[in-house]
Amino acid sequence: MKVALAGQGAFGVKHLEALANIDGVEVVSLAGGSPDTTEAVARRWRIPHWTTDLAETLAQPGVEAVILATPTQLHAAQAEQVMRAGKHVMVEIPIADTLADSERLLQVQRETGVVAMGGHTRRFNPSHQWIHGRIAAGELTIQQMDVQTYFFRRTNINALGQPRSWTDHLLWHHACHTVDLFGYQTGETASRANALQGPLHPDLGIAMDMSVQLKVPSGAICTLSLSFNNDGPLGTFFRYICDNGTYIARYDDLFDGKNDQIDLSHVAVSMNGIELQDREFLAAIAEGREPNASLAQCLPAMRTLDRLERSLERAP
Repeated sequence: MKVALAGQGAFGVKHLEALANIDGVEVVSLAGGSPDTTEAVARRWRIPHWTTDLAETLAQPGVEAVILATPTQLHAAQAEQVMRAGKHVMVEIPIADTLADSERLLQVQRETGVVAMGGHTRRFNPSHQWIHGRIAAGELTIQQMDVQTYFFRRTNINALGQPRSWTDHLLWHHACHTVDLFGYQTGETASRANALQGPLHPDLGIAMDMSVQLKVPSGAICTLSLSFNNDGPLGTFFRYICDNGTYIARYDDLFDGKNDQIDLSHVAVSMNGIELQDREFLAAIAEGREPNASLAQCLPAMRTLDRLERSLERAP
């Protein structure tokens, strides 16, 4: 399968690393944001064609699918562009930064009939898959998810510590991971949603600290703390407090409440959540089916984010 990638930054490279482990896929074009860095990444990964024009990438012979790992603000327009060109698309999280754009993308997917998926990696991390399997088997019921998403990003830098041209967002990007995962693990959409934010950054214009509370109809709650101000251990850490055990997920590793590590080697063919996400995208295309984290499945999280944003607007 011939695949194109849009985005030469940190997450674009993570997808290239993942795709290199998947048989039967060839990355034939890279569309980037700046000529120098795009050419450098294309040369490093031996991608035969590179450009700064997504339309040029879409016109390359044989391209069937595109992975968008571009700045959040471009996701909606580029995803529509890809789908209207008749190509399957995976949009890195979030699929858009407004509910209206998210709903429009789902309509375009239904019109075009292509496979369209959000990059909701947490659904695919072996740690969360293990929890999901036990919930599905009736062995666990979530009482609370307690999540910390902490970074130190007081300037526009990416996950590799390199400068970037766009500004990240705690709610529409980073909270999206947990909002979607909470719904995925409980099988419910939040019936209550509330958010508070701290002071805005004087230059970036975004909140640097945020707190989110969610509750689903069954009674389970989620408490999420986010910060770009945290000068300490970085990343996202999930604590599942269940009726039958407590579990702590740190990226692709899982521990019980006593900090004993759980063997996840049998959960999937890889321990890399992004690789598993990419495998699902390609498999859904090959099998002509709806993928896990399809645009339709992502929409409830986007609706909840919209509610959270409106709660921030109402806050004094």
